[in-house]
Amino acid sequence: MTATENPESASPETNPGVPFTLNGVEFHANDGELLIDAAKRHGVHIPHFCYHPRMTPVGMCRMCLVEVDTGRGAGLQPSCMLPVTPNMKVNTESEPTTKAQDGVLELLLINHPLDCPVCDKGGECPLQDNAYAFGPGESRFVEEKRHYEKPIPISDLVYLDRERCILCDRCTRFASEVAGDPLIHFIGRGAQTEVNTFPEHEFSSYFSGNTVQICPVGALTAKPYRFAARPWDLSETESTSMVDSTGARVALHSSQDRLVRIQGVDSDATNWGWLSDKERFIYEATDSPERLTEPLVRDGSGDAVPTRWNNAVKQVVEALARPSDPRRIGVIGGARLTLESQYAWAKLLKGLGAVDNIDAQLGDGLPAELVLGLPKATIDSACQPGGVVVLLGPDLKEELPTLYLRLRHAIQFDGVSLVEISPRVTSFGDTVAARLNPLPGATGQIAKALADGMVGTSIGRSSAEELSAAHKLLISDRPVTVILGRGNLAESTDIIASAVASLRRANPNAKFLTALRRGNVHGALEMGLTPGYLPGAQPLSAAVDGWDMAPRSRGLDTAGILKSAVNGTLDTLVLLGADPLTDFPDSKLAAAAFERVGTVISVDTFMTASTGRADVVLPAAMFGEVDGTFLNLEGRISPVQAKVTSPGQTRADWMIAAEVAAAAGGDLGFTTLAELRSDIAANVPGFSDVHWDRTGHGADGPVITGIRSWEPTLTETAPIPPADDYGLRLVVDRKLWDNGTMTLAAASLKGQVGDAVMSVSPADLARLRIPSGNEASVAVGGGDARTVVVMSDPRVPVGAAHVPFHLNGVDASDFLVTGQPVIDIRIQAL
Repeated sequence: MTATENPESASPETNPGVPFTLNGVEFHANDGELLIDAAKRHGVHIPHFCYHPRMTPVGMCRMCLVEVDTGRGAGLQPSCMLPVTPNMKVNTESEPTTKAQDGVLELLLINHPLDCPVCDKGGECPLQDNAYAFGPGESRFVEEKRHYEKPIPISDLVYLDRERCILCDRCTRFASEVAGDPLIHFIGRGAQTEVNTFPEHEFSSYFSGNTVQICPVGALTAKPYRFAARPWDLSETESTSMVDSTGARVALHSSQDRLVRIQGVDSDATNWGWLSDKERFIYEATDSPERLTEPLVRDGSGDAVPTRWNNAVKQVVEALARPSDPRRIGVIGGARLTLESQYAWAKLLKGLGAVDNIDAQLGDGLPAELVLGLPKATIDSACQPGGVVVLLGPDLKEELPTLYLRLRHAIQFDGVSLVEISPRVTSFGDTVAARLNPLPGATGQIAKALADGMVGTSIGRSSAEELSAAHKLLISDRPVTVILGRGNLAESTDIIASAVASLRRANPNAKFLTALRRGNVHGALEMGLTPGYLPGAQPLSAAVDGWDMAPRSRGLDTAGILKSAVNGTLDTLVLLGADPLTDFPDSKLAAAAFERVGTVISVDTFMTASTGRADVVLPAAMFGEVDGTFLNLEGRISPVQAKVTSPGQTRADWMIAAEVAAAAGGDLGFTTLAELRSDIAANVPGFSDVHWDRTGHGADGPVITGIRSWEPTLTETAPIPPADDYGLRLVVDRKLWDNGTMTLAAASLKGQVGDAVMSVSPADLARLRIPSGNEASVAVGGGDARTVVVMSDPRVPVGAAHVPFHLNGVDASDFLVTGQPVIDIRIQAL
C-alpha cells in the first residue's frame, strides 16, 4: 500500500482480493493492502504507535509485531510494513505476539515520566491505552529515569516535552514528507536520541498543529489547549472549517459551552485529516472579548450606542427603503455566511428588493462567470495518479494550505505533473515539472503561446525548455486540471480570463478548480450574492411570489459599488461580514467611498474598521455557533454544526434576514432552517436531491453540479501597456498570516503576523544599486513616493517587485489602483 490509499475505502464484497487467515478465520485483503489495515478493516486492532495511514510506514516502534506464517514457518513481523499475501496465516493473540508487545511497552516506559495526571494527552493517549491493554502491568526498572528540561517551546504554538517522546517518527515524517517543512528532526545518538528543532530555528510551519494531533503521547502539546480541559470533559461535534474555500472537515471540542479545541477529521475527499494552524486555532476568536454582542445604532452625537433589536431592524428597513432606485443600494460580503444565510440574504435583497449591486468578493476574486461556468474538477480528480495540474493562480500554501498538502502529496507520490504559471516561484519549489513565471500582464501571452505551440524560443522570462515541457503536458492524453485563482491583486482579471481562453483552446477537456481564498465564497456565488442576474446561477424562481424574474442589467461588483459611492450615486451600503476599509485592495477608493456614502449597515461579528463607520450594526453568530451548510471550491457540500451558544444577543445571519423582511412587510417563506433548506431545494438548480439531514454526516458530502444554460464568454485578447524599462511590474498577493479580522481576534494567532517588505530579484537589486535590507523610495506613476525596505528574493522574476497584502510594515494597498490592468512602480535608492 502507498500512503495515498485509504484503508477504510476497501470493499471486499466487490473485490474478493487476497485470501488470508486472521486468528483462525479466513478473510480477504485488497491487493497490496498492509496487514495492519486489513486486520483493522475486519475488526481486529493491532496496537501501534509509529504507523499512520496517511504517511509512509517505517516500522520504528515495533509495537505492531504479530506472528505471521507465509509458508516458511511462523515468525514475528511488523504488520505496518507487511502487505498481505495469499494464504498468509496471522495470529495477533499468540504467546510470542503478546510477549513481544509486553517487551516493547516495557522498554518504552523505562524513561517515560508516567505523569498522566498532568499530561494533556491523558485520557486519549495511545501509549496509555496500549499499556493498559497490552502491557505487562508492572515495570522491573527501578533506576533513575532520563530527564530533560520540560516543556520547551519549539514555536509560538507548540511545546515539546522530550521526556515523554517515544521516538515514533510521526512528527518528523509529517514535517518532511507531508508538509515539506523539515524543521523538526532526530538529533543525538543511542540513548540520547531526541526530537528537536535545529539550533536557533523554531518549528515555524503552517502545519505544526498536526504534529500535536498525531503524536501518540503527550510529547507535543498545543499552547492554546494546554490545561484547558480534560478529554473526558469534552463534547465533540463534526463540522466544516470555514477559514478558506477548501472546506476541511473538523471536529469541534467544547467544554463548559466554550470551544477549546479543533481537530482534523480524515475526509478522503478534502483534507485527509490535516489542517493548517489557522484552521486549527482560529476557534479562539469565538471567545474574544472583541465580539459584537448587541445591536448598535448611531445617535445624534455620532456615537454608536446599544439599542433593541426591533429598533435596529426598523432603521435597517428605513435605510433600504429610502433610495427610490434599488441601484442606489450596494451590498458587499457574504462569504462568511453559511449556504442557508447566503440564500436568505439573496432572496431578501435580489428577490424582494430588486438589488443587483451585490458582491461577495472584495476585489480579490474572479468573475462569477468563470467560477460558475467552467467545467469543474474535484480535489480527488486533480490529484489522481498520473494527471497534469496547471497552477494558474496563487501560492496555494499561503491561500489554501490544506489543498496545497493534497497536491504536494500527489506530486511527490502519485506521479502528478505540475505546470506553474504564477507571478513568482511558489512553495512547490523544485517539484514542478515546468515553471513559467511571467511578468504581470504577460500571463495571457504565455497561455496563448502554449495553445499555439509557439514554444521554440523564449518568451519574456520563460525559457524555451520550460515552455516546451509545459506545452507537451498541456496537450498530452493525461487528464488536465487547471487550478485557477488570483495570483496577483495588481493584475486585471481580464488577463486571467484571456489565459483561461487559451488553455481551454489548447485542451478542451481540461477541468477547473477555482482557488478562491474566502471561506464560503463558492456558496455565495451559487446562492446569488454576485453582481446582476445569471440565469441558472441564482435562486430566482417564478414559483416564489414577489420575485422579479426579468433579467436586469448587470449589477456592480465591489469596485463598482465603491466608485458609485464616491460619485454620489449610492445611498445605502450593506456589509455582510465584510470590511472593505482594510480588506479591499484599493484602500484609498474604499476610504473615499465611506466618506461619501449616506448610510452604512453592517452585519458582523467584530467591530472592524468598516463596522466602526456603520450607522446600524447587527451582531451575528459565527462559526461554531450556527447550524448550516458549506459549499467548497469543488462544489461539495458539507455540514456546519453549532457547538456552543452564541454570546449576548447575536443571531444567525439567516434569522436576521428573515426579521428584516418581516419588518418590511415581506415574507421570505421560511421560519425554520428546515423550511429554508426546502426553499433552496425548490429554487436553486442542483440542490433538489440534497438530503440535508444526512449530507456529510459520517461520510463526504456530494458534489453539486449546477445546471447552466450559458457558458462563460472568453476572449484571448487582453491588451496591456508595454513594460516600463525603468520600472518594475508590481505583484501583490496574500499570505496565510495577515491582519485579517479572525486572525487578530485569536489570541494565539495575532502574533504570527509578520512585517511586509518589498522583494525584487537579485539582478534588479544589483541594477538599482540598493543593498538587500536597505530602505528605498517607491512610487507609482506620478504619485507620492513611500519609503520601504527592499529585500533580495530569487523567487521574484526579473522585472517584477513583490509585496504581500495586509501585513504589518509596507502597506501594499498604497500601490494598488482599481481598474489598472497592471501597475508599474519605480524604486530608487535613498
